[in-house]
Amino acid sequence: MKKIKLHTKIFLGLILGIVAGIVFGEKVLVIEPIGTIFLHLITMIVVPLVFVSLMLGTASLGDVKKLGRIGAKTAVYFVITTVIAIVIGLFLANTVQPGKGLSQDVQDQLYQNYEEKAQAGLQHMEEKPSLIEVIVDIVPENPVRAFIDGNMLQIIFMALLFGIVLTLIKKEKSKLIIKVLDGLNDIFIQVVHIVMKLAPYGVLALSAAVVGQFGTDILVTLLKYSLVVLGGLVLYTLSVNSLTVSLLGRISPMRFFKAVKDAIIIAFSTSSSMATLPVAMDNVEGLGIKREYSSFVIPLGSTVNMDGTALYQGVSAVFIAQIYGIQLGITGQVTIVLMAVLSSIGAAGVPMAGIIALALVLKQLGIPLEGIALILGVERLLDMVRTSTNVIGNMACSVVIQQLEEKGNK
Repeated sequence: MKKIKLHTKIFLGLILGIVAGIVFGEKVLVIEPIGTIFLHLITMIVVPLVFVSLMLGTASLGDVKKLGRIGAKTAVYFVITTVIAIVIGLFLANTVQPGKGLSQDVQDQLYQNYEEKAQAGLQHMEEKPSLIEVIVDIVPENPVRAFIDGNMLQIIFMALLFGIVLTLIKKEKSKLIIKVLDGLNDIFIQVVHIVMKLAPYGVLALSAAVVGQFGTDILVTLLKYSLVVLGGLVLYTLSVNSLTVSLLGRISPMRFFKAVKDAIIIAFSTSSSMATLPVAMDNVEGLGIKREYSSFVIPLGSTVNMDGTALYQGVSAVFIAQIYGIQLGITGQVTIVLMAVLSSIGAAGVPMAGIIALALVLKQLGIPLEGIALILGVERLLDMVRTSTNVIGNMACSVVIQQLEEKGNK
């Protein structure tokens, strides 16, 4: 008998939870603690996983001094395209407002249930610190307090800093530390694997509780949310990548997409940038991209470039905030951009990377993590599409970098 895959189980859990909520109404709330335990398990592993994996990923880049010109151009390209992706996602989410449409009674009930968390988030938004203050606050005064408070921006900053330092000290001294970090990273990822085995039951319990308490009105918003994410990913992929390979890479977008179709199919079916790596490098070689560029840019992109995931984070954060009636001001939107860019490296290569990264954004903004349960049922489909977007972005970058380098050396 064929084994049912995890994403299928999660989807079935969502469907069963919705049916149970409709049939049993508020009586189904008796199973909600199962979902709460699942959420606690996810939250428990977020901070150590991101800190260790991000520090390890930064250290594995090698000698920072040797990255040189190509590394700088690649980093700038990835940052700019990631910011563009998030801005597109935020624009669509704020324009379409997929989380709106619930009756006022349901919104009031949601807000009442999570009043303490919502108030904390609203208070954070009402303080309206300036952009300079947000940037200054990224550097922690007390590293221990940053971990205790779960301040993800500060934790990400420290992981990046320590990872870079590991590349600057003597290799014989850093080797042992990197080996320990690698072991810890394997442990934390294994914990994520174990936790995700409980996901179908957690999703069933949480979705049943939401539908049982608030009715089917909330389900209409899920379709709107999925369409906004998918629409944003398609818009970004076809517009931004077409423009960059055409204007900067001097290659026809039609020729580019035709050459890399195999990598796109692998990325879509596996939801893994790493699994697609050899196919992606082979595809761009057919475009005339030399190995000296593709062997640096594409593996680096598989680690740090997550345009599709960043767009997904932006839409999802706004969607969940709208569900709970939390207004995200300019500071909140800027925080989403910063968090999505900084968390890209830490989330790469981690199972359910989008959910982990989204949890970081919601935690930073004070938005209830319970909202994640609403989107887990469509997570697999969205993961397939956003991974394809990530991989296409990596291959487009290799085209651009080669053209910029060879043009500059003429």
